[in-house]
Amino acid sequence: MRNVTKRRSGFTLVELLVVIAIIGVLVGLLLPAVQAAREAARRMSCSNNFKQLGLGLHNYHSAYNKLPMNYGGTWASPGGNDDTSNRGRLSFLVGTLPFIEQQALWEQISNPLQIPGGTLYPPMGPVQFRSEYTPWITQVPGFRCPSDPTVPSSGLPAYTNYAASHGDCFWEQTEIGIHEDGRREPDANWGEANAKKYARGAFKARHFTQFRDFLDGLSGSMLCGEIVVDSGEKEIVATAIKAEDGVANNPPGAWATMAGVNGTRVDPLRPRFYNQRHGEFDPDDRGRGRQWANGREFFTRFHSIRPPNSYNVMRWWDNNGMWGASSRHQGGCHVLMGDGAVKFVTDSVDTGDQNALPLMQGNRGLGEESPYGIWGAAGTIASKETTSLDD
Repeated sequence: MRNVTKRRSGFTLVELLVVIAIIGVLVGLLLPAVQAAREAARRMSCSNNFKQLGLGLHNYHSAYNKLPMNYGGTWASPGGNDDTSNRGRLSFLVGTLPFIEQQALWEQISNPLQIPGGTLYPPMGPVQFRSEYTPWITQVPGFRCPSDPTVPSSGLPAYTNYAASHGDCFWEQTEIGIHEDGRREPDANWGEANAKKYARGAFKARHFTQFRDFLDGLSGSMLCGEIVVDSGEKEIVATAIKAEDGVANNPPGAWATMAGVNGTRVDPLRPRFYNQRHGEFDPDDRGRGRQWANGREFFTRFHSIRPPNSYNVMRWWDNNGMWGASSRHQGGCHVLMGDGAVKFVTDSVDTGDQNALPLMQGNRGLGEESPYGIWGAAGTIASKETTSLDD
C-alpha cells in the first residue's frame, strides 16, 4: 500500500511577496489617478459655485437693474466708530446673499443684531474685521473653492475664493473719490471725476454698474475670478510685494527680479514664494481672501494685469496695487463672465506687454486699448476690445 503525502494548503513566502509586490504596483498606479479624479471633482464643484454666484448676480440685476456694489454700505458718521457703521467697505458678496439661498444670513445683516451679552449692531453691520459680529465669521460654503485647504481659526472672519473684477487699472481705485463718511473728495486729482475714468472693470468701488455699461458685451467681459486664500506661507499667489509709491512707476513684469531686502523679491530657487513676507498685516485675518465681506483690494478684488497665479504688488497696505487671479487648480483658475459662463483660464493666457507702465494718471486712461493682451481686454467692459478668452 502506497503512502499518500498530504499537501499543505496556503501560500509560500515567495508567492506572498509576489502578491504584495503586485498590490504595491497597482496602488502606485492607481493613487495618482484617484488623486486626479478627486481634484477633477473639486474643480467641477468650484465651477458650480461660480455658476451659482453668476446666477445670483444676474438675479440681483433683474431685481435692482444694477450689480451689487463692491466697497459700499453704510457711511461713518461724525463721532462714530467701527461698531456704528461698516464705513462703506462691504464686498459685492454681501448683496448676493439673498439670491444664493442665504436669506437667513442676509436677514441677520440687514437688520439690527444684538449679540448676547454684547453690542447691538446696526443694519448692515460693523467693519468686517469685527469678529464678535457673527455674520462676518459665518462661512458661506458657496464662497469657498474645495481645492483650497486654508481655513480660518475659530472666531475669525470667514474666507472667500471668489473676487470681483476691477479691470486692468489700479490707479486711485480704492475709493474712487468717495470717502468712508460719504464725502466726495474735492481735490481734482483724487476726486471722483478723475479717478472714475480709470475704473475700467465690471465693478467700480463705491459705484454701481449696470449690464448696459458692458459695451464690449457680457460674454467677453469678466465679472469675477478665483483667488487663493493667504495661508501665511509667503506664496506669491496669496500675498503681495509691498512697493510703496513705486508701484506706479514700474511695469508689471519688473517686480520679480527687483532688489528686495533678501536679494530679489521673488525667490529664484523657489519661484512660487517670496524671499520674505512683504506685507504689514496680521496673518490671522489680514490676507488675500481672509474677509469675505470686505470689499478692499486685498480681500475681494482682482485686476487683469499680471497673469493668473503670478505675484501681487500693493502700493499701500492692502490696497492700490496689482492684485491677480489665482487658484489651487493646476495650471490656471476659473473666471465668471458677464453672461454667466464659467471659463478656466490658463497661466499662459496672453497678457500682452508686461513692460508697459500701468494705466495711470499722465499715462493712459478711459478708452485706451488694454496693453495687457487678451487677459487685459477681458477685464475691461467698455474699451471696444473684441478679443475672447476662448481665442
